[in-house]
Amino acid sequence: MTGTTAAASQATIRRIIAPLALAQFICSFAGSNMNVMINDMSRDLGTTVQGIQVSITLFLLTMAALMIPMGKLTDNLGRKRSFVIGLIVYGVGALVTAAAPGLWAVILGNSLLEGVGTAMLIPPVYILTTICLPDIPTRAVAFGIISGMGGVGAAAGPLIGGLITTAISWRAAFLFQALVIVVILLLSRSLTDPLPADPKRPFDTVGAILSALGLFVLVMGILAADTSVPLMIALVIAGVAILIGFLLWVRRRERTGRAPLLSTSLFRVRVSNLALITQNLQWVILMGTSFTVSAYLQVVRGYNAIQTGVIFTAATIGLLLTSLLAGRLARRFSQRGLIVTGFVLCVPGVVLLIWLVAGTTGGWPFVPGLFLIGAGLGLMLTPSVNVVQSAFPERVQGEISGLSRSVSNLGSTFGTAIAGTILVANLQRGGEAYGIAMAVVAVLGATGLIAALLLPRTAAAPAGRRRRGGPGERRTTDRMGGLWSWFTSWRSSSRRARTSRPGPGRPVASCAPTGVG
Repeated sequence: MTGTTAAASQATIRRIIAPLALAQFICSFAGSNMNVMINDMSRDLGTTVQGIQVSITLFLLTMAALMIPMGKLTDNLGRKRSFVIGLIVYGVGALVTAAAPGLWAVILGNSLLEGVGTAMLIPPVYILTTICLPDIPTRAVAFGIISGMGGVGAAAGPLIGGLITTAISWRAAFLFQALVIVVILLLSRSLTDPLPADPKRPFDTVGAILSALGLFVLVMGILAADTSVPLMIALVIAGVAILIGFLLWVRRRERTGRAPLLSTSLFRVRVSNLALITQNLQWVILMGTSFTVSAYLQVVRGYNAIQTGVIFTAATIGLLLTSLLAGRLARRFSQRGLIVTGFVLCVPGVVLLIWLVAGTTGGWPFVPGLFLIGAGLGLMLTPSVNVVQSAFPERVQGEISGLSRSVSNLGSTFGTAIAGTILVANLQRGGEAYGIAMAVVAVLGATGLIAALLLPRTAAAPAGRRRRGGPGERRTTDRMGGLWSWFTSWRSSSRRARTSRPGPGRPVASCAPTGVG
């Protein structure tokens, strides 16, 4: 009977996960694959590197700005319907971009339509997984697969995009995305929505407009840094003012008993706030590094799309290796330890990308740094969101998932906007501009490490450790954390595992989506 139940559970996971994980993959892929097409697209469309950077940033910004509103609308539209509509909008955007005669069409198709489509389909990915898989261990496996596909999509985007661009055309890369969307639509026919749609559910339209407008103006201010400093300052101040107005509006709705776009109670949990910071800065590192290194290789050193993509294989390999070990490591070490270790790998990786690359002409100096960054991200992408999700009860998982997705996409947006603007504004200075941009990424990564160190040592402790050890052992493990603990205690842990029988333990409450994209 147990075997039959397990088989049915695995079949349910496969039926649900296939379309949802593939959707997460293609959205993450879309966020990074354009980085290796900078030269090809700018030549073909008669635009500049800055124009391509703006289109990439606007795509990421559209996702970030609309993720929370679209997450709320899933209750009105229905989870599956929102997912399918998002796929269709995304697919249309990919086709428009593939046929684009100029930059304006890329912004319409990729930045807006694909961005809106992604914002519509990503929240249902995590909400459907949560409500269709009520068993926490099974759900944890499902989210591990989804988050892994998201990480692979982001890391492999440059290589796959480079292969397609060099072998055929950059336009074929968007046709590839449209083809994947068709496959997802076919697979999603087996999806069911356990909860009925509620078209009469109130929606905070003013809050949605204020939040999206504030983020848009703020990021446009960052992008304006290379053209006009006064304009940059004005836009940044205006964006911050609009976001403050959004917060005041939310508090007013809460005081009057009306449902706000985003509950302020989500920001009253210190553990969650710190984990959200680490989550945001992880994507700053990933997308800031991806755009800066790609633009430097293509524009300054003259590499083509496939050469750039091959160099980024180092990051993909690092991410895959640690992602494959993520489940095993999560049973042995605390979530905090994995997050800290991830930043400990990423920050030196960025430093290596500055130090080894300076004064060299080949591609090999990029490999060690990119590998460390990929390995670090593979370790910590899922634990960061795990800590966020585990800090809240089941009834607000949908809302906190939307916030988590928005924070991740904001990290991608800030990484591309900040580091990319520093590089693009000083392209004539070549290696010096590259070094400054990467130094900024390193500082932001160090900030993420500080936030990770401030996490409580008991934050989302691993279920396996809870079962095997007592309170004293748990504190010791959390204090050591990460790879150092791995190297110093693996022999004693293995001996205990062979000689002791696990007692009853509490599973970690986990709905652990990660990153987009």
